[in-house]
Formats: sequence, structure tokens, C-alpha cells
Amino acid sequence: MATRVRKTNTEQKILDTAAGLFHRHGLRGVGIDQVIAESGVAKSTLYAHFRTKDDLIAAYLRRTDDSWMEQLRTAAEAAGPAPAQQIVGLFDALVASFDRHGFFGCPFISAAVEAEPGSKAHEAATTHTRRRQEWLAGLGRAAGAGDPTALADHLGLLIDGALASGRLLQDRGVVDAAKASARDCVRTHAAQPAA
Repeated sequence: MATRVRKTNTEQKILDTAAGLFHRHGLRGVGIDQVIAESGVAKSTLYAHFRTKDDLIAAYLRRTDDSWMEQLRTAAEAAGPAPAQQIVGLFDALVASFDRHGFFGCPFISAAVEAEPGSKAHEAATTHTRRRQEWLAGLGRAAGAGDPTALADHLGLLIDGALASGRLLQDRGVVDAAKASARDCVRTHAAQPAA
């Protein structure tokens, strides 16, 4: 049992270090040697947990996916019991993220751009997007959208656009604009008959 706890703690330490580096410098801007040096683990230890940089990036993205989806759900639930309120409220997670550390963009969009198609990292990024879109479509169905998938598509574009524009402009106002647009999208899609 002690070996498993040590392994888990070491793995978390590596992932925490890598996450901070990837967050600041991007996926391509960080080398394995930098992760080793900053995490304080031996090269053999890192490779015992992650055979390749692609494995490390994919693990980081899976962990980020879990964390980000939880933040979105928490913000949605805090907005109220009605699904339409929750859809608009989920944008508060973007505001909270900006307030914590500014906009560094979306790690999933970055991975989709930086990682090779077909790599584990690229697959982790697309898995997150599919997972998020399914959740958004479920909220859209619950909110009475005529076409929940189309509403989810619009919301996904607003989320991704706010994260990308926020990174570029470093302006919290882009999230406020995305949230206002989400409110309009919900009204529009709820007014449309089911396909």
C-alpha cells in the first residue's frame, strides 16, 4: 500500500509541475528535462509513470478535463435549478478562472493546435470537447431547446471564443459578452420547435 501511495504522490507531483509549465509555456514550449528538473524527480521515475511526453500531456489533459468539467458544473448548479439558468451560469466558471489567474487560453484548444493529430494528447483534447458538448446538449434538452445539439454547438463556440479572445485581449469583458450571448441563444433555441 505504501508503494502505491508513493507512486500516486509522485505521479501527482509530476502532473502538478507539468500543468504549471504547460499553462505558462504551452505544450511545445516545455521539454521533459524541464519537467524533471522542476519536479525534482529522477528521469527514470518520470518515465516509470509516463513513457513519453505524449503520455504526460494526455494525462495532464485528462486531469484538466475532470477539473474543468467540475468547475463548469459547479458554476451551472450555483446559478439556480432551472436548466436555462444553469446554461447561462456556467459562464461564471470562465469569470472565476480569469479572476484567479488571468486568461491563459484553453488547454484543449492549445493541445488541438500543438499536438499531432492521432496522438494521445490530441485525442484527450477532442474527448474533452465531445464530453463537454454532450453535457451542453443535455442541458439544452432539459431547457426545452428545439434542437439541443445546435444549442450546444452555439454554446461551445461561445465558450471556446471567450477563452481564445480572453487570452488574446486579456479582457474579462469577453466572458461577459459570451454570457449575454448565451442568454440570447437559450431564449432563441427554447422558442424553436423540436426538429
